[in-house]
Amino acid sequence: MPGRDVETVWARFRSVTRARIGLGRSGDALPTRHSLDFQYAHACARDAVSAPMDVAALAAQLGSTPLLHVRSAAGDRSTYLRRPDLGRMLAGDGAARLAAGPWDAVFVIADGLSAGAVLQHAVPTFFAVSARLAGWSIGPVVLAEQARVGLGDEIGASMGAGMVVVLIGERPGLTVPNSLGAYLTYAPRVGRRDAERNCISNIHADGLSYAAAAQKLAWLMWQARSLRLSGVELKEDAPGSDAPAVDAPGVAPGVTMADAAVPEATMLLPDGATRL
Repeated sequence: MPGRDVETVWARFRSVTRARIGLGRSGDALPTRHSLDFQYAHACARDAVSAPMDVAALAAQLGSTPLLHVRSAAGDRSTYLRRPDLGRMLAGDGAARLAAGPWDAVFVIADGLSAGAVLQHAVPTFFAVSARLAGWSIGPVVLAEQARVGLGDEIGASMGAGMVVVLIGERPGLTVPNSLGAYLTYAPRVGRRDAERNCISNIHADGLSYAAAAQKLAWLMWQARSLRLSGVELKEDAPGSDAPAVDAPGVAPGVTMADAAVPEATMLLPDGATRL
């Protein structure tokens, strides 16, 4: 680009993406600072996968919210990574520790492949969504260790939930090691397929905001309850968080769900449920 500062040109592109573009060269290799940055990002991704779930910290964030704590049949992190099937099954005594409903919805906070994402984003997302579920009966929040998305099916079925939402750490990448995903399944039961779920992904500081994720997820939950289904048959045509109007139960036409004064969902602590 004769007559132009190449670095300035690339800086314009880098300002709108986190992709590694226009890094330049030093001889036949990357410049040292970019090479070190890549190695650091790779180390962060590896650490995210192996880090344990901080149950105590999550419990503190949730405050007085009723909680339950379970583990999958994967006894340790190594087993969890090698045996995805075990991450979809409750440990032997897991079902007995769950509080039977019926509940309109149950939220599961699961470590998945990034416990750090869960620690940073799961609780704010949960509170943002639950505030948009006026009149719903919400079961105790279940903190699940060594968990895959499918574990929510057994948890939801055991608790008699109308639907289950799994807030889980997503597979870390080289730009975002702490991204949260939300998976909605109507009428959960063991054996549900991925096609029977709705997924909202990339909830993190440089991705989908809590408000935007909560509005979309709440809209899907209202629709799932009305239509009695989830997954590919539930079309994701919810308006964005800055949309002028949302016509959903509990929210007056012409008022955005983000701005509406919606009473909190009913949070009940049934017999047998415990706080951490």
